[in-house]
Amino acid sequence: MNDWLQSLEARERLFVIAGGVAVVCAVLWFALWMPLERGERNLAARISNWQSSLSELRPLRQELPSAGSAAAAAEINQSLVVIVDNTLRARNLYNALQRSQPTTSDGIRVEFENIAFDDLVLWLGELAQRYGLQVQSASFTDSSANGSGRVNASVTLER
Repeated sequence: MNDWLQSLEARERLFVIAGGVAVVCAVLWFALWMPLERGERNLAARISNWQSSLSELRPLRQELPSAGSAAAAAEINQSLVVIVDNTLRARNLYNALQRSQPTTSDGIRVEFENIAFDDLVLWLGELAQRYGLQVQSASFTDSSANGSGRVNASVTLER
């Protein structure tokens, strides 16, 4: 390569070297500098977006009830029989309750007769979300021949 370059006239050699420098600069610009600059702009836009979201959320922090967290903790520490009784009464499902029986210190078995399946699932969701109770086992049987969505159920819940 060096021999070829030396065989060129001085003016041709100057054009070839200048062209090589231009190609190296173009490669460095498009392969290194442009992606870095684009990444920096994207990162700056994401940071700005997060900052504006955070500034919108900060005023909402004062609206959160701090006293409500103590009341919620007291609610969670209630006995399972009380939790089941109160939540069933609040959802007007108490008349379908046949029996509730503690299984362990952290568990309770609840039996229902002729309860709407949708209401039962919503009640179980509330227990999981609000009180941390999880279904350990459950059995369901159709309570009517007409398929009205009502079931007989036995559900075991645990903390």
